[in-house]
Parts: sequence; C-alpha cells; structure tokens
Amino acid sequence: MSEQLSTAPGASDLAAAQANTEAAAAQEQSVDAVAPAGTGPRTETLSMQQALNRALAEILEANPKAAVLGEDVGRLGGVFRITDGLQQRFGADRVFDTPLAESGILGLSVGMAMAGWHPIPEVQFDGFAYPAVNQIITQVARMNYRSRGTLPMPITLRVPSFGGIRAPEHHGESLEALFAHVPGLKVVSPSSPHEAYHLLKYAGTRPDPVVFMEPKSRYWQKAEVDLADGGSPLGSKVVRPGRHVTLIAWGAMVARCLQVAELAAEDGIEVEVLDLRWLKPIDAAGLAASVSRTRRAVVVHEAPLTSGLGAEVAALVTRHCFDTLKAPVERVTGFDVPYPSGDLEDEYIPNIDRILFGIQRVLEYRRG
Repeated sequence: MSEQLSTAPGASDLAAAQANTEAAAAQEQSVDAVAPAGTGPRTETLSMQQALNRALAEILEANPKAAVLGEDVGRLGGVFRITDGLQQRFGADRVFDTPLAESGILGLSVGMAMAGWHPIPEVQFDGFAYPAVNQIITQVARMNYRSRGTLPMPITLRVPSFGGIRAPEHHGESLEALFAHVPGLKVVSPSSPHEAYHLLKYAGTRPDPVVFMEPKSRYWQKAEVDLADGGSPLGSKVVRPGRHVTLIAWGAMVARCLQVAELAAEDGIEVEVLDLRWLKPIDAAGLAASVSRTRRAVVVHEAPLTSGLGAEVAALVTRHCFDTLKAPVERVTGFDVPYPSGDLEDEYIPNIDRILFGIQRVLEYRRG
C-alpha cells in the first residue's frame, strides 16, 4: 500500500459528556497505569478505552520526546478517561492540560514538532476540530512539504469521533472525508480494542501527521487484545469472510456490519465484512481482493452521502472490479443534514434494517 497516505465546550457540555462517560464506564474496570507490552500476559481482555490508555503509556515510555496535550487530558484524565493516570506516571511536562482553544492546541503541537517533539494532541470531541482546521490544513499537513523535508510533522491527532452516545450538538460528527481530502495527512479509524491498541502505537511512531479517529460509541466495548502480535498495521482487514457480498466499513460501523452479517447468515447470505482501517491512504488492493471474491459491495458510513468517503471507495471498487461486479456499488450512509444530537441519532446513523436493504438491492440487481 502506498505510503502517501466550534468553540470550546461549556460547563454544561462537559458535564453532559462526563455523565455519559461515567454511566457507561461504571461497568468497566478502572484504567490503571500498565507495564509495557511483553512484560505481562500475551492476550488481555480490554475495553477500547483501556487499550488506548495502554498504547499511550507505552508510547510515552518508549519515546521521551512524546507528549500528550489537550483539554482536561492531564489531572482529569480526559473526558472519556483515555489519558487516566498518565500525568501521574509521566509528569505534567509530558501530559498536560491546555486552554479551551483547539487552534492553540494544534498551533502548539506544530511548534513542538518543529522543536523535535512528537506531540499527541487531543481535541475533546470531533465537532470541536473545526476551529483548528486552519492549523491542520495550512501547517500540520504542509510544513514538511513546504520545508522540503527539513521540518517533519510527527503529530498524532486524536479525535473522538462519530456519534452513538446521544451527546449534544457538535459532540458527534463524521469528518473523515474532510481530513482525507487534505494532502499530507494520513487518517485511520480503529474498530475494536485490538485495532485501537496496535494502530495507535503505530501512528504514534510515524514521522508524518496522522489523524486518529476514535469511535467514541465503542470506547466501552471489551474484547481480547493480543499485545504481542497485532499483525500488519497497514491496509484493510477482512474481519468476517463471505462469498455473496462485501460490506465495507470503518470505526463503529464495523461492529454494526458484523451484526448484519450474523442476521443475513440466517437466510443463507454469506456476508464478508471488510474493516477499511486506513481512510488515507485507502487500501485499493485489499478492496479489490475482497470485492473480486463476492462481486458485490455495500459501503457503510455515518457521514452524509454527498461527497462522503464512500464515494471514493465506490470509485476504487468500480475501477478495479468493473469486469466482475454484478451490481453497482451501494452506499448506506447518514443523511445530507447536520449531524443530529440526542435521540435523533438513531434515525440518522445507518441501522441494521437500512444495511440489510442495501444488501438486498445489490443481490436483486439485474442488468437491463
């Protein structure tokens, strides 16, 4: 795969987010500081929250020039507790709170990268990334190019992303197409605790800027994480084999597509689920290999339909599999409206029925 890869929250916003987090986390174990990989059991059952925390701890331990910064990431441990315990372990010089100013967080990260650091900034919610778009596009993405390689930008931008937690407006977005469109940025989104751990550890060592989009609705999902063997951190991954149709998704939608595949199997439909993982660069070879087997494809994402990343995926599939496709590539997405808040999310985010209807359309398609 090619290597080309709003305003700050008010007190009520933060309180609402913390209430959601604490209610869901009540059933989880607390996230403690952990030892580096290889010093404990090979496989552990972790939530995505815990897996990300562990990956950050190991990055900070391995690289004395790595630093975590953002709103409430220090003493509080982050609104989602992803950075819990890191300031106590590594000190306030390397895990520190910033003012509520996303443009300042990314501007500071650029200066740190120029001074030889590997900053790992966090914007508290995806909707809060908009005030930092100027810094992300004109500085983070371009400084290495502009300086002819003399000023690399090893910045890993963590963005709690997508919906599904019934948060207020601006607390749920799907910005992957915006970031992926910017030359100089790489974009990745994990779908499980295992992927979160290994992909963040990989992103945290890259010399290029990586936008790491964490599906916030999956923070409390628990699963086994093989700490010693994550497989290749590059490319897409088939998470369920099938032969009738390929479902292509990333982030939180991978789990939903796996649910759909289970239901479709009851009717004898064998659905292959492909976790795209890297949204920039997209693994065109992996896409082609999967769809060439099933000869049908449905792309699922939370972002609006028009100009969503699914259009790029569909174009790649069509280009590489045109002679073998039995139906046009179908897209099941959010709607062309602002990302809603609260209970309206259930009407907006692709649900099981909508995805099943997408599968039905490609299976029933007949030419002529």
